[in-house]
Amino acid sequence: MPRILIIVYGNPMRSDDGVAWRAAELLERKFAGSKIEGEVEILRCHQLAPELAEAVNRFEAAIFVDARSAGAGGEPGELRCEDILTPAGKSSFSHQLSPGAVLALSRQLFGASPRAYAVTLTGECFDHGDSLSPAVEAALPALVARIDSLVRQLRLSVGSLKGIPRRTRSRTKESPKCRNPS
Repeated sequence: MPRILIIVYGNPMRSDDGVAWRAAELLERKFAGSKIEGEVEILRCHQLAPELAEAVNRFEAAIFVDARSAGAGGEPGELRCEDILTPAGKSSFSHQLSPGAVLALSRQLFGASPRAYAVTLTGECFDHGDSLSPAVEAALPALVARIDSLVRQLRLSVGSLKGIPRRTRSRTKESPKCRNPS
């Protein structure tokens, strides 16, 4: 049974906004036939919605992958990996959610607290089209490598949690941490 959920989201018909979907294709090829294939599930969606709270509930770890607009900070092609902390209190949601809101809703409805990470790549062009900008195309292999590395780290650390009820786990010092290049 898969233990790690990779949620890729964005619009593949809006140029760089589709980079996560491209990464999903490459990751599926990379994991095919390996031990990792049975431990990871990749879910594609256009945006994060409340229904994902149920999906997240079934996994011990989740990785959210998306394009980031340059207006949110960063240069085109810049890769970021961040721990997602579940906000305290009840979640309020709307038509579109943040990864933290999906986690909060999963905790609120199902008592689930999976480890979670956001891996983003800063885009340059979000116009209609299915091609990536040169900076994002050049950074795509690094994005795939970063997700692959995080999955491998999680496989080791999540495996060490067997026998501990998921609803009572807390993050430990052994939890993988996203490290961003300086």
